This record gives sequence, structure tokens and C-alpha cells, in this order.
Amino acid sequence: LQVDLWQPSSPFYIVEGTVTDVRVPQNTSRSLLPYLQQANIQYTILISDIQKAIENQTGLRSHRNRRSLSGYNYETYHSLEEIQGWMHHLNKTHSDLVHMFSVGKSYEGRPLFVLKLGKRSRPYKKAVWIDCGIHAREWIGPAFCQWFVKEALQTYQTDPAMRKMLTQLYFYIMPVFNVDGYHFSWTNDRFWRKTRSKNTRFPCHGVDANRNWKVKWCDEGASFHPCDDTYCGPFPESEPEVKAVAHFLRKHRKQIKAYLSFHAYAQMLLYPYSYKYATIPNFSCVELAAYNAVNALHSAYGVRYRYGPASSTLYVSSGSSMDWAYKNGIPYAFAFELRDTGHFGFLLPETLIKPTCTETMLAVKNITLHLLKKCH
Repeated sequence: LQVDLWQPSSPFYIVEGTVTDVRVPQNTSRSLLPYLQQANIQYTILISDIQKAIENQTGLRSHRNRRSLSGYNYETYHSLEEIQGWMHHLNKTHSDLVHMFSVGKSYEGRPLFVLKLGKRSRPYKKAVWIDCGIHAREWIGPAFCQWFVKEALQTYQTDPAMRKMLTQLYFYIMPVFNVDGYHFSWTNDRFWRKTRSKNTRFPCHGVDANRNWKVKWCDEGASFHPCDDTYCGPFPESEPEVKAVAHFLRKHRKQIKAYLSFHAYAQMLLYPYSYKYATIPNFSCVELAAYNAVNALHSAYGVRYRYGPASSTLYVSSGSSMDWAYKNGIPYAFAFELRDTGHFGFLLPETLIKPTCTETMLAVKNITLHLLKKCH
């Protein structure tokens, strides 16, 4: 039975007692459901018509004027073109706080844009790196990255905490890491996850950009098979997107004190290690930061996030960007798994963008302010 595994990301992680989310074609469900009943496996149908759910999210676009940037709508999902247009616009209109640059090109030749956010108050400042959209179908990620920038620019004058953050730090924000995959998820396959690189020996496209980093590469939780969702690639940093970001982070590793990566979905705040069950040297600082961040997030709408080392909280996975950042000297490395826990899965409705981003913003500010306080 061909199913698309939503949670966990690989069949390797499915053991007795795990909750598993799968997307199945309508004709497959006719044979799958009786099989589950026979096997005495409990199931719930979360979304009965996924095509309709997709159309509800992207079909109603045309009547909205989504071009005017002064009225840019942060409570909708935006295509890659719109996001890049928005970045250009901010670069022009907020040149005091925003500087846009490219770290390289994607497999299909698209620029990999990053926004450098912060007051040019002194020559050397510590920095925080934020990326969204490593996995193409996790649309709430890029929506959060844009929300973060909007909040920073809108509240810089009025909020002392934000002012402090932008004065004392730089933020490097990459709203769409996997540009080719994200574009493909808008045009061809809403549930595409990987990059779009071509494989010479297989008809399957793409590599899991969060299994392609040079840290315990292609060990547990990653696949050598090019058709798998967790394919680690032919070699570490085989993907130009991963190579470009790794190069940038390596070059600025002395300056960058925190690495934050945004994924969906699971409602978790994860820190290293992902590739092994072991305690990081600065565990107490990182754990405290995570605990406080999760509490701050909870204060907005009562949404509970689990937090802890990725390996024991989610599952073991090798070659992740978070582990790589940590191993390369960035002391605070976190991966957020945003809403929800499976009811909507990757199809988080646009009505939930605002609450999700609002609560996540509290967590990110909390981590950032923790960083400025110095905990060792």
C-alpha cells in the first residue's frame, strides 16, 4: 500500500505504541481500513477529503489582492515569488534595520536570500540565525519567519525588549531554506518534503535537507534510498542549499550564538543531540532556556509544547542542521516543531497562522533574551 507518512517521517520509527499519521489515496483507504480493523489497530480519520482541504487553503487566492506590500497579509500563506518580493520591498523601505543578501543558489538556480535584521549600532555584534522551510510542505515555517520580521519592525520603537534585541544582536533570517521544494509544493505536490535535485540512478527527485549535514551523516534515522523521504543524499552537503548555509554559518561561527530552525508539526521544542542519546555539555543552560521558552509560549493560548533532547523527545535522526550547528560551536541550537499534533497536520489552516506565530514569537524572544543574560 502506497501511503505518504506524515508522522513520524520514516517507517523506521514506527514501533508498538507509536501514533502514526498517514495520507492515503481514496482507493487505498478502501483496502487499508478493513486491514486495520482485522489487525485490531485503532484509527481515526482526521481529514476525510484532503483535496478539498488543499483547495480551501490555496484555491481562493485569485480574488485577493496579494500584491500590495503595505497591506501585506501575514495571516495567509505566500508563494515563493511573493515572499521574495516582500523581502526586496523590506530591503528598500527599511534599510536602517534590514539588509538582504544571498548566500548562494539552489539546485534549480534560485537565489538563497537571507535578511540581516538589526541596528547597525556597533561594529561587532553577536547574532542569531533563524531558518524556516527546510521541509517544503511545512508552510507554517516560512509564515513564522515572515511574522518574526514584521513583529521586529513594527514593535522596535515601542517594545523595550525588541529594541534591546535589535540593538544588541543581529538576526539572520532565512524565510525559505528549501526554495525549490517550497515552489514545487505550491505548483505540483502540496506534500513535497525534500529538495528537487535529480538523481542519476533513480527516477526520484530530492534529498531530505535535514539529513544532509555533516554530522553522523546517514546513520540512524536517515535513508540511503533516493526515493525515501529521509534520503540523506549521495554525500554530506550534496545539496547546494545545505552547502551554502553551512558555509555561511562556518564563516560566522564566532559571531552566531544561537541557531533556530522551524519545522512542523508536533508542538515540540528540541535541542541536541538528535543523532544520539547523550547529554550536551551545556545542558543546564539550554534546558533552562527551553523550559522558559515553552512556558512563555504556553502563556498565550494554553498550548502545551513538549521539550527536550531531540533523540529522546522525538526520535533519533542523523545529519540534522541543529546537531551540525551545535557541533560547529553554536551553543544554543534549537529546532521548533510548530502546531499542530496531527488534526490538520501539514494543512494548518490560515486562521491558525496568527495564534501559532504569536505564541512562537514569545518563545523566540524568551530564548533571545536568555542568550543576552549569559548562562554558562
